[in-house]
Amino acid sequence: MLCQRCQERPATIHLTKVINYEKTELHLCEICAKAAGNELGIMIEPNFTFQNLIAGLLDGDFLYQQPGMVGELTCRNCGLTFTDFRNQGLLGCGECYHAFQASLEPLFRRVQGGTVHTGKVPRRTGGRVRLLKEMEQLKHQLQQAVAREEYEKAAQIRDEIRRLQQQL
Repeated sequence: MLCQRCQERPATIHLTKVINYEKTELHLCEICAKAAGNELGIMIEPNFTFQNLIAGLLDGDFLYQQPGMVGELTCRNCGLTFTDFRNQGLLGCGECYHAFQASLEPLFRRVQGGTVHTGKVPRRTGGRVRLLKEMEQLKHQLQQAVAREEYEKAAQIRDEIRRLQQQL
């Protein structure tokens, strides 16, 4: 898609405004967007990175240090403080997830919609994981079938669970 202003360069900035249920879109190249920045009320960050995005999300009020805690949260492994994480948008090591867990959960819920991974597992590497997940779902269905007194369906689900257990 070409820039709507210059019609020369590819559009890399895509703006969408919705005012009174009326949607308008504007597709600009970086040069035209910078030139029209003040006019459009936008600011184009020249070195925008994923870390900048996370740091921007961390400026919200939903990230907090647990109430009643004395001092600042600090990772015992790498020494990163929670304030440093908020400013940089980068964790220092894998232990930071445990050190800042209570404060990170609201961020994960906001960005990912939850705190448990529910995505796909590659077929070639996740055979066992896929079977375990399928068994977990079947056990839940089995409980629901028994609760509804659908015993024939429950027996079918039970047999399917046994078949999967044999595959493991």
